[in-house]
Amino acid sequence: MASATSALSFAQRLQRAVGILPGRIPPAVLRRLVRVPVNADGEQMAPEIALLMRAAAKAGDYSVLAPSHAREVTDADAVLFGDRIPPLLVEEDLEVPGGLRATRHSAGGSSSGLILFFHGGGFVLGSRAGYAPVARLIARRTGADVLSVDYRLAPEHPFPAAHHDAMAAWKFAVDQAPRWGIDPRRIVVAGDSAGGNLAAVLCQQLRGGAIRPALQVLMYPALDASVKRPSHKEFADSPALTAKQLRWFTDHYLPPGTDVTDPRVSPLLGDLAGLPPAVVSVAGFDPLRDEGLAYTTRLLEVGVPTRVLREGGLVHGFVGFTALSRTSRAATERIASAIARSLSSAPV
Repeated sequence: MASATSALSFAQRLQRAVGILPGRIPPAVLRRLVRVPVNADGEQMAPEIALLMRAAAKAGDYSVLAPSHAREVTDADAVLFGDRIPPLLVEEDLEVPGGLRATRHSAGGSSSGLILFFHGGGFVLGSRAGYAPVARLIARRTGADVLSVDYRLAPEHPFPAAHHDAMAAWKFAVDQAPRWGIDPRRIVVAGDSAGGNLAAVLCQQLRGGAIRPALQVLMYPALDASVKRPSHKEFADSPALTAKQLRWFTDHYLPPGTDVTDPRVSPLLGDLAGLPPAVVSVAGFDPLRDEGLAYTTRLLEVGVPTRVLREGGLVHGFVGFTALSRTSRAATERIASAIARSLSSAPV
């Protein structure tokens, strides 16, 4: 079977080679080529990320496109620049009741657990296909199976459709886990950005249930739409996620009149007591950074065991930059290691 790279045209292969080059250049050399930004907290952006952001600032903005066209553009970029991680022993496409599609990624053998993963994309963009490299990397590093879900997207399916899909995916995972040789009590819920919102809300909805997530893993999550924190202002022009793009996502996702204090929109404002332990990864140059940090503070205040992974040199969306940035790859592997440690200490 031809690899994804060999399926690209010559022009695409050349574009990919140029795109991933900064991640291969020693940081000391990169610092001579690009100005490295420093945020208000004194954190320096990783030099290869600084070069990537300079290029991204000159590229087209998907928020000027119709959602269907924007999905084509961002999915094509994911194929072009995504990490080349070979398929695992098991790559099983599944149908979740209700018509959703999901893929189970498994390295085979005895699994340490199951990670129910929700992709990012502002509830408008993203797909399990585009996130396959992330799912494979996490599965390899944790020894757990990863069930990656395609939930319905806005504006065709606005709030709260994605949350209904997340619950359907959870019930499917619980039902199917024994068939895969996994104890349903060893299911982790995880997601990045909008997917982190889905994972956080799901944990609140499942509180007190007979079976609930063993761990919540939130990567630069969207947790509070009710207020703009300092990081929103500081990084309003970040090419990784601009204020304009955030408005574009919100306008497509939330119907007019939606109460933004609803905990399904802003889970930071919900009742966090009694939730599963958490791993929260935040990026130093991300407009959503401060809401992620506020969420971890609230979790700790109510006694929820919480680990914060502060990736000071990175930007929003870094799990998708692992082929372009050694710093992003290391940060993603830290998330996987935190999951592995949690599963290794979880009751059997």
